Amino acid sequence: MADNTKMAITRKGLKWILMGFLVMLAGFILMMGGGVKDPQVFNWAMFNFQRLVAAPLVILCGVVIVIIAIIRRPAESEDNVKK
Repeated sequence: MADNTKMAITRKGLKWILMGFLVMLAGFILMMGGGVKDPQVFNWAMFNFQRLVAAPLVILCGVVIVIIAIIRRPAESEDNVKK
């Protein structure tokens, strides 16, 4: 029977997942803003490069980091290879 006591995601993988979530949070923070207090005034700031291009790319990078962290196979330690 196989040894099922190991976690599927290692501590290093969990750190990468956390980093990916932080990158996604940074993307959502970049996307915030652009609103005005007066609804009768139109603000073109909501259509700038930061909100339309940069923020979604940062969020996509965070998603890719999380996916890679989950799918990535942990490297075998030298002790396990020798056995």
